[in-house]
Amino acid sequence: MSAIDDLATELSRLPGIGRKTALRLTYHLLRQPTDQTRRLASALLTLGERVHPCARCFNLTEEELCAICRDPRRDQTTICVVEQSSDIGAIERAGEYRGVYHVLGGRLSPLDGIGPDDLTVAALMDRLRGGQGDAESTVREVILATNPSLEGEATALYVQGQVAPLGISVSRIARGLPVGGDLEYADGVTIAQAIAARRAM
Repeated sequence: MSAIDDLATELSRLPGIGRKTALRLTYHLLRQPTDQTRRLASALLTLGERVHPCARCFNLTEEELCAICRDPRRDQTTICVVEQSSDIGAIERAGEYRGVYHVLGGRLSPLDGIGPDDLTVAALMDRLRGGQGDAESTVREVILATNPSLEGEATALYVQGQVAPLGISVSRIARGLPVGGDLEYADGVTIAQAIAARRAM
């Protein structure tokens, strides 16, 4: 296999990149100056060497604890549970949430062989019991922000079942119609969730 095929094969393993796009990216990189491709290769190596899960919440970081866990202004009594580190960015961009996070590292998917032991649920329970240096700030609420898929819902129900016996309040992010969306084009499940999550005006 040629070097071009090798790189195209590796690029096609990235999400959302098929074989044609991978070849297009490969040929684009070949047209760039050598020092630019070296910088890209170096950045990829550095990423793999420096970035790792936060020791407390499993968000990606270059330090022992991520910037959110280190921030003394964050509300340590509220933990938002998400599937992946990328979900944190989406919530942070909204600018409304001031608590801390816990990254599960995926979602339950028995068909793919992913069970509770493959996620960081045990570490979350340890945090809630004060086993990771959080004893000084008792957690009062766990917000489940898993994706609204079958697997995400199953994961949220499982985590809720684990947390409930501790006497900690468990909530789920509301789902429904996006701002600017038309009822006419919304699917039945989305409308049902919007009605179920309605609130008083």
